[in-house]
Amino acid sequence: MADKIWDEHAIGDDLLYIDLHLVHEVSSPQAFEGLRAAGRRVRRVDRTIATADHNVPTWDLSRPNDDPVSQAQLDALERNVAEFGVPYYGLGHARQGIVHVIGPELGLTQPGMTIVCGDSHTSTHGAFGALAFGIGTSEVEHVLATQTLSQKRAKTMRVTFSGLPGRGVGAKDLILGLIAQESTAGATGYFVEYAGEAIRALSMDGRMTISNMSIEWGARAGLIAPDATTFDYLEGRPGVQGDFAECVERWVGYASDADARFDAEVAVDASALAPQVTWGTNPGQTVPITGRVPDPRDDGERRALDYMGLEAGTPMEDVTIDCVFIGSCTNSRLADLRAAAGIVRGERVAAGVRALVVPGSMAVKRAAEAEGLDRIFTDAGFEWRNAGCSMCLGMNPDVAGPRERVASTSNRNFEGRQGPGARTHLMGPEMAAAAALRGRLTDVRAL
Repeated sequence: MADKIWDEHAIGDDLLYIDLHLVHEVSSPQAFEGLRAAGRRVRRVDRTIATADHNVPTWDLSRPNDDPVSQAQLDALERNVAEFGVPYYGLGHARQGIVHVIGPELGLTQPGMTIVCGDSHTSTHGAFGALAFGIGTSEVEHVLATQTLSQKRAKTMRVTFSGLPGRGVGAKDLILGLIAQESTAGATGYFVEYAGEAIRALSMDGRMTISNMSIEWGARAGLIAPDATTFDYLEGRPGVQGDFAECVERWVGYASDADARFDAEVAVDASALAPQVTWGTNPGQTVPITGRVPDPRDDGERRALDYMGLEAGTPMEDVTIDCVFIGSCTNSRLADLRAAAGIVRGERVAAGVRALVVPGSMAVKRAAEAEGLDRIFTDAGFEWRNAGCSMCLGMNPDVAGPRERVASTSNRNFEGRQGPGARTHLMGPEMAAAAALRGRLTDVRAL
């Protein structure tokens, strides 16, 4: 699949045509300034879309942003898109949201595309059978100016999830289980294709969770073959133009051939996985919720235990938490919120726990409110927010305090990721909801 897309887009040996360029406020200011200094324009504004997500406050939009750095980046993006004519979904726009949420929901993300963004989690879009990856700021400028990117073809890997996961085990558990099995460097330099019964059974929201975290084990991109689930999701979305049947006829051709050869193969038994939770400071430091904090094997793991304030041998279910975050480009879509609300309904957040739910886009927020999910969360004591990256990263007003322990549906747990000194445990939305109710890491299957 990756080779088919690459060959369609290759210009010579190491130049790739880009179908869709996604832009946000953090990695674009220097790129636009470079265009301005050189007297260049954006080559294809029709294949470029910008939104505000990383630095946006998610509280009531009538309240001012009290972070001057955050506001400066938002102001810069607004000026730049106006000057260069780039379509923009800023604060208050009905289509504003996390860039990797709004691309798919608008139908801009489609099978067979090459997609880039100045954000590592661009791999999310590979769930649609697209070749999607993050780029640096200088590369953002290059794509803006030329609609191409200098790039070397990567090796290919296939990960096959055999069997079906049990009750309470979702997409986040599949990808965390894989990374724990293979390490955070296990896919370095590869275009990874995810396959198998467990992948085919996932919704598009679940598939996006898998592809999103491809970068967390070193992959260059993470693809899933387009099928009926993909086509059903895309039908009727505004970005899908032309005769839909003809689109589908073209899209099905991007699946890997039956005799395709990969440079590497990995197998995961999905039926053997329990709900997963991280104990350390990278996604590979993961154990089943039924497990214990492991004995450190090296200085890195000893440092992780020290930072996390944990002792080896502690049952994971004995670890108490201070905060819960349900959101991020990994787990902020409607299916994620429905799953969490199913655990929360009729219950209350544990005393002393702060809990946030942050939809990934304003469209997700409206859809969740139409179903009454917001009331389920607020009745239970959660904060219901506007769209944005929020507490996924310590770059906006939604940060955790020093030494606060967070049960988070986000994708990264390195030191200080959610705020200086904050301690992050990654897990799926149902697991995070269960932690909020119990005030500790909890096996959601018990609820």
